[in-house]
Amino acid sequence: MSDKLRIGFIGNGKSTNRYHAPFILTRRDTIEIRKIWARNLNKKDWARIEGVTYTDNLDDVLYDPEIDVIVITLPHNLHYDYIRKVLEAGKNCVCEKPFVETSEQAKELFALADEKGLMLQCYQNRRFDSDFLTVQKVIESGKLGDLLELEMHFDYYRPEIPESVKEFHPAFSYLYGHGCHTLDQVISYFGKPDHVHYDVRQLLGEGRMNDYFDLDLYYGILKVSVKSSYFRVKERPSFIVYGKKGMFEKYYKDRQEADLKKFYLPEGHSDFGVDTPDQYGTLRYYDEDGFHEEKVVSVKGDYGYYYDALYETIRNGKPQLVTHEQTLWQLEMLETGVRDLR
Repeated sequence: MSDKLRIGFIGNGKSTNRYHAPFILTRRDTIEIRKIWARNLNKKDWARIEGVTYTDNLDDVLYDPEIDVIVITLPHNLHYDYIRKVLEAGKNCVCEKPFVETSEQAKELFALADEKGLMLQCYQNRRFDSDFLTVQKVIESGKLGDLLELEMHFDYYRPEIPESVKEFHPAFSYLYGHGCHTLDQVISYFGKPDHVHYDVRQLLGEGRMNDYFDLDLYYGILKVSVKSSYFRVKERPSFIVYGKKGMFEKYYKDRQEADLKKFYLPEGHSDFGVDTPDQYGTLRYYDEDGFHEEKVVSVKGDYGYYYDALYETIRNGKPQLVTHEQTLWQLEMLETGVRDLR
C-alpha cells in the first residue's frame, strides 16, 4: 500500500478548487488527489488538475479501492445524504461546513461511522487562519495576563445578499454560513463554554434571512464574543483581546482567501497569505518595567495543516483534529441561535 494519502472529491466547485486542492498540491509527497466527481463534466469553471481523473459516475469515487478518504464539497443541504453514501460504501469521510443541518443528523452519522470503524470529520480549515494563530501566540506569551474578554468580528458590507432573500430558512442563515467558521475557532481553543448568550437578528424583518449575529460564550470570567453583520460599511477589527495586564488588537484578517480569490496560489509562492508589516496587530501591556506597545509579527496561516493532521489520523492512527464532540457543540449553538426566528 502506498504511504500517500489518496483523496477523492465529491464536488468540483469553488470549495474543492479554492479551499482544498491548492493546499493538497503543496503536499505531493504525502497526499494525492485521485478522482473528482462532478455532476456535469462539460462545465469547466475551474481548470482541470493534471493527473486527476474526473468522472460523473459517483460509484467511480465511492468504490475505488485505492481511495482512502472522500471529501464532500457539495452545498450543505446535500451533506447528510452524501455522508451516508460515503460511509455505507466503507470510506472514511471529510465534509465541508456547515457539517449538516441538525445535531441529531450529526449524531446519527457519527454513530454509523463508529459502527463501521470509519473516520468522519468536519473540514475546519479556519483553525489555521493567520489572525487566529497570532492571537493564540499573544495569549500564550502571558503578556496579557489573565484573559477577561475576546471579541472577534467577521463583517461585510453586502446588503444585496440579505435584500435578495425573501424567506427565512434556518440552515441558510448567516449564523450557519459564517458562525460555522468562527464558533469552531472558539471551541477549538477554549472548549465547550459554560453558557452562551444569543443575539441573532433579521435586520430586514421577520420572514427575511438572518443577516446579523452576536454570540457571547462564557468561560469562567472570560467572555468571548463572536459577531458578524452584512451591513458594516467599515469592518471592525478581526480580533480584540483584553487581559488584566494588556490588550491585543488586529484589524486585518487572514490573507489566504484574498490571495486565492486572485488565483495567487500557495504552490511556488512563499509569500502566499503572508501579512505585510502594516497588517500586523498591536500589543499594548504593562509589566514591572512599565507600559509597552509593540507590533506582533503575524503567524503564517496554512489551510493545508488540516490535511497534515488528516494524514496523521488515517496513516498513523493519531486522534482526529476536529472531534465529534466539537462538531456537535457547534451545531447545537447554530440550532439554538436561529430557533426562534421565523
